[in-house]
Amino acid sequence: MQQTPQHRARYRCILRFAARAFVQIWWFELVLPRVGLARVADRTREGRMLRLARRFRALAVDLGGLMIKVGQFMSSRLDVLPPEITAELADLQDEVPAEMFDDIRAAAEAELGMPLPHAFATFDPVPVAAASLGQAHRATLSAIDAADTGLDRVIVKVQRPGIDRIVAVDLAALRRVARWAQRVRIVASRVDAPALVEEFAQTCQEEIDYLHEAASAERFATDFAADARVGAPAVVWERSTRRVLTLEDVTAIKISDTAALRAAGIDPAEVAQVFAQVMLDQVFTHSFVHADPHPGNIFVTPLPDGSWRLTFIDFGMMAEVPDGIRAGLRTLVIAVAGRDSRGMIAAAQQIGVLLPSTNTAELERALSMLFARFGGMGFNELRDVDPRELQKFGMEFGETVRSLPVQFPEKLLLLLRAVSLTSGMCSALDPAFNIWEPVEPYATKLLRDESGNFMQDLGAQAMSNMSSMWRLPARVDGVLDRLDSGSLTFDISSLELRLDRIIRVAYRAVSAVLFGGMLIGGVLLLEPASGWGVALMCVSVLPLLHALFGRERRAPRS
Repeated sequence: MQQTPQHRARYRCILRFAARAFVQIWWFELVLPRVGLARVADRTREGRMLRLARRFRALAVDLGGLMIKVGQFMSSRLDVLPPEITAELADLQDEVPAEMFDDIRAAAEAELGMPLPHAFATFDPVPVAAASLGQAHRATLSAIDAADTGLDRVIVKVQRPGIDRIVAVDLAALRRVARWAQRVRIVASRVDAPALVEEFAQTCQEEIDYLHEAASAERFATDFAADARVGAPAVVWERSTRRVLTLEDVTAIKISDTAALRAAGIDPAEVAQVFAQVMLDQVFTHSFVHADPHPGNIFVTPLPDGSWRLTFIDFGMMAEVPDGIRAGLRTLVIAVAGRDSRGMIAAAQQIGVLLPSTNTAELERALSMLFARFGGMGFNELRDVDPRELQKFGMEFGETVRSLPVQFPEKLLLLLRAVSLTSGMCSALDPAFNIWEPVEPYATKLLRDESGNFMQDLGAQAMSNMSSMWRLPARVDGVLDRLDSGSLTFDISSLELRLDRIIRVAYRAVSAVLFGGMLIGGVLLLEPASGWGVALMCVSVLPLLHALFGRERRAPRS
């Protein structure tokens, strides 16, 4: 795809920002600690991360397009990013100035293959909402289409002209940045950056494909077809394409508008309970979850009989739980039931949360502490625990997780995002809302449904342990025989590698000390012998370069 000068400038702008950020991280996190200034890096880290997040936020707002989505995506990456960055980006809104209506009309007509007056009886030029990828307008169907569909008022979403090229440019820049990140060992050991970018790219490609969103809307409606508490807009397929989506206009009371709810005779606390139950139904029953349940995407619709229902819109971001994650969650439930910290780590590896380089000893210790403190409590007991204690433990546990190369799959993150938004919305509707109340029956049912498999797994584990014990005497006899014959050997290659690393660190430490001595000596000689002082300071650069970048010789082997 040929790039215009504007696209090339956008590409370079993203790369310049990333390069500057990498240089800053390299200097403070790698160089300064190696020359004995780790305290300086630690003392300034929070402020630096906050400034970096603010600069990115300004860049995202300025560029628009996919970069706002990048900021929202980064705000959910508590597993790989410092809390200073995620907190700053948490409220980055996908709201930008509206596109010129003439451009929107031309894009819609090109997609639909007809003038707007032929496609719709009316089409409001003022958008209902404008986002970085597209904007929505109110319209009414023609008499023929209204008779065929049984609908009249509709919402038409139209993609911004040229957004495909902008998305392609942004993804190309992000892929290059990810390749840079993989060359930095401190980053590559903790984050699989290319995989993160590809997961993000897949989500974005789905979001800009309005036919995919239409299919998701119909699937959601089918899941809740028998549930009177839930509604979803009908899709007008005759007026929908990949870049234009026409949906039934289901606008009603915004779920966060508590004053309007009370005026309609609807109790916000009851709305909170139903909303939580519906979201949990999506997680536990249908495995197909609305991953962006913010107030603008959910309405409370009063019904003629005095009841009401929740109406969901915007199905561009959905979380479908894959079989691998579902199996890992099952393993996790069994491990939690048995208070098995190793089993929980195995489940995390099965889900794909832990990278292969993860040293799980510290995580296992943290999980053991978790079980020791809270493992024997039921939901009602957990509900009564001092919130400050839970907050303190959560902060300590979060620090442990962030210190490890932990990386959540995108689908799991979308699921966690949905649960987090649900909890926040319910608390806003009802300050006394407690998430444990709606969760308890689902968790109890899940454990009951899995009880048969749980007993099978326990039986299989018991048989495995008995088999190991049965073979143990023979294996001990074999070791003793090899010891008697002198054929028993030990593999100490890992110990040799550790010794090599220690010696290499020692070489670098000597170079760092030599650099410091030469630099100080040069400074002292500046007054009596400036020539020698300057020369000594210049030569001190050589041991500095060796301390930072030198390839040390390996330790001699005997």
